[in-house]
Amino acid sequence: MQTIVLVAGIRAPATKRVNPADGSEQAAEPYGAEAHSFVEQRLLQRGVQINILGVSPNNQLVGEVKHPMGSIAEFELKAGLARCVDHHSTWLGAEMGKLRQAERYARDNKLGLFESHVASRSGGHGEIEAVVGRVFSADTLFLRNKAGAEKRVNLSSVRQPKPTDPKQAPFVPEAKEFLRKRLIGKHVKVTIDGKRPATEGYDEREMATVVHGDKNVGLMLVESGFASVIRHRMDDTDRSPIYDELLAAEEAAQSEGKGMWNPKPPKKAEYVDYSASIENAKRQLTLFARQKRVPAVVDFVKSGSRFTVLVPRENAKLTFVLSGITAPKSARNPGEQGEPFGQEAHEFANRRCMQRDVEIDVENLDKVGGFIGTMYINRESFAKILVEEGLAAVHAYSAEKSGNGNELFAAEQRAKEGRKGMWHSWDPSQDVQENGGDYDVAANGTNSDSAPAERRKDYRDVMITHVDPETARVKLQHIGTGTSALTDLMGSFRSLHLSSSSKPLDGPPKAGDYVSAKFTEDDTWYRARVRRNDREGKTSEVVYIDYGNSENISWSRLRSLDQAKFGVQKLRAQAQDAVLSFLQLPTSSDYLKDAVYGIEEMTAGRQLVANVDYVDSKDNTLYITLFDPKASEGMDQSVNAEIIAEGLAMVPKKLKAWERASADTLNSLNKREAEAKADRRGIWEYGDLTED
Repeated sequence: MQTIVLVAGIRAPATKRVNPADGSEQAAEPYGAEAHSFVEQRLLQRGVQINILGVSPNNQLVGEVKHPMGSIAEFELKAGLARCVDHHSTWLGAEMGKLRQAERYARDNKLGLFESHVASRSGGHGEIEAVVGRVFSADTLFLRNKAGAEKRVNLSSVRQPKPTDPKQAPFVPEAKEFLRKRLIGKHVKVTIDGKRPATEGYDEREMATVVHGDKNVGLMLVESGFASVIRHRMDDTDRSPIYDELLAAEEAAQSEGKGMWNPKPPKKAEYVDYSASIENAKRQLTLFARQKRVPAVVDFVKSGSRFTVLVPRENAKLTFVLSGITAPKSARNPGEQGEPFGQEAHEFANRRCMQRDVEIDVENLDKVGGFIGTMYINRESFAKILVEEGLAAVHAYSAEKSGNGNELFAAEQRAKEGRKGMWHSWDPSQDVQENGGDYDVAANGTNSDSAPAERRKDYRDVMITHVDPETARVKLQHIGTGTSALTDLMGSFRSLHLSSSSKPLDGPPKAGDYVSAKFTEDDTWYRARVRRNDREGKTSEVVYIDYGNSENISWSRLRSLDQAKFGVQKLRAQAQDAVLSFLQLPTSSDYLKDAVYGIEEMTAGRQLVANVDYVDSKDNTLYITLFDPKASEGMDQSVNAEIIAEGLAMVPKKLKAWERASADTLNSLNKREAEAKADRRGIWEYGDLTED
């Protein structure tokens, strides 16, 4: 029996043919005769092994032809007498890779059909490492190299679901999200396979193989049914190096009905824009204010501190604004002038937040429907990150209201000291009058051109009501009309609760609300402000506004506050922020705990006199020196001096301008410090910790 078998995986040039009908001749293709002779010499009258793989569209058998030395197709390709074709790739499997390698050998050595071949220049220089900055679509990525430069690449030989195909279009968002979850912000290895020249409607495109964690991204998409494989022309040089694996993966995905090959389309996610109007935003504020750390995705970066976020579990789209900071404005278009460092802040936010998974805490609304709050990326406040980079400044009022003031002010100070971003030309002397900028004692002595200001004298009767265990800052009450009014108010306040006429909360409290809270330690009701909520635990962190202490308590211990009778409009909060002057507290947690305990022992339940040395206008914090009117006989006999003498704190090595004005006080404190060092008290128990 005689039959015709097509050799799988290759196409050889045609030989000369004669048309039997009219005797006309069809000339041979280049190297057609040579290819015919090559095969004839090696196979004619020889025993061969034929492995039938399938049938061609013309019903001809297709198979592998092997003689004792191996596959004839591989030898033809290596001699440059045939080219690879993709039609039989899935039949051949791994064998197709050997054929392509043989063809590559002939091409590189310019043999046979490839004698005039000119190697195309790919835009790459081997494998490079990059970070995925943005997923434009399921087959297009924006990558950022180590230098921060961004480039766009297309995945070699794969195509996202076609938006114009009714069957594939529903899978376009799902395919993009599949890639975003796995790649955004991740380090990948990239090899440029070639370039597609610019055509009508398309710019020049670089085709690349992208690998993440030893997994080819294109193959991962095809295996999951979220991309199809491009059918290349024979002369295309930008195909993927694992093209045959892609074809096999596509066939497997189709047979298993994965992704876009599934006849049942996915459910389309419809996001509702809650920031479309202020009325709509107000209706939804309660929903988000009750929740803590809501999972979201940054869909767009509008500026350094303003974003569009998606909340999948609520099918919500929000404009989200970072609380507690102000970021410089960036230019909206090329012809517009932005504020200094506005563009840098915008680009930084783009790099760190675009398409990232984040968590948000909603606190309030702005005037145009933007939701104000804290955004966490990798469990860290992005507002703090932005401030630390010198790309935003702290807005004192909103920072304090959000409860993140200390964190943000500390971040801003680090940015200033590092001369970062908008603080690149910061001079500490600029802050002398505004916020008491730091001065080094050695660098700012008697050679100053201007005489130091006299120490401020502003004596007030006070009571210390709370010492912060984390910072050793204090809360104080001014004794006088304010405390008298508080005593009267608290009398009425307690009577109200004893009469059981106080109203329970209408619903879960909101951050920033003023409420009546029952203090755990004495089961007495006090005025308080809600700092933050835990919806799952049904608890709130509240700050007792007249005393300064805080605690987490159950919602069952909260009541609504009659603002007309007991609100801050009736009597302002009596607890005032204060810092003990001329003291540098220890950073060690054990020594800090000792310092806090010592301050409490020296001040608890005692009516004291405070000299207000300085008022920080930024957050209205008082810097004070405390005196016991029963024991202090001079300016050098203060509570502050006793703290130094007990080794609970040291005299600062860097002094603020108003501190430098008190030379006599500093000399006295330095003597007390020297005595504490000599006696190895407190922080000096192991010697002088300021020595190098």
